[in-house]
Amino acid sequence: MANLQIRKLHRKFAPILFLPLLITALTGVFYRVARSWFGLSDELGENVLALHEGKFLGEPLVPFYVLFLGLGLLAMIVTGLMMFKQRKQKAITASGKLNFRLLHSFLAPILFLPLLISATTGIAYRLGETGLGLSEEQIEILMDIHQGNYLGSFLRVIYVLLVGFGLLGILVTGIQMTGLFRKRSVN
Repeated sequence: MANLQIRKLHRKFAPILFLPLLITALTGVFYRVARSWFGLSDELGENVLALHEGKFLGEPLVPFYVLFLGLGLLAMIVTGLMMFKQRKQKAITASGKLNFRLLHSFLAPILFLPLLISATTGIAYRLGETGLGLSEEQIEILMDIHQGNYLGSFLRVIYVLLVGFGLLGILVTGIQMTGLFRKRSVN
């Protein structure tokens, strides 16, 4: 696939995934930080997780929403890596202005593996819970990996913060490059 086609595909998916990924990143970070450090109540925690998983669409659609979002993120990761690998362009900054492309291309390779792990374990957890026949122990292992429990109680929160805010950084810099929020001149 030519670099231009990959770039077009990447740019087409980005606006579609922007809001759902933004909500998922914010609610995931909020849930883990509020639960671990501030004693978030079970009731509020369930409401936050409902947003995180797309339960607002109805319980039967949750696995499809998680699958759509996870596979969408994986597609963005793969196409982004293909663009990064094919040609690393020189970023030109105009008079010290923040260059979104440079920041985006800096963050993406760093966050590739954590986002890949988060997306695949999130998908596997939800699908395993709703119909793949995984045992409770297997499902628990997937969630432990998804939220970094293997790092210990303090570092898992730091991990979730880094991955969540990293994803937010990629989302914001990426959506800026699509041109959706550029000022348009009125003639």
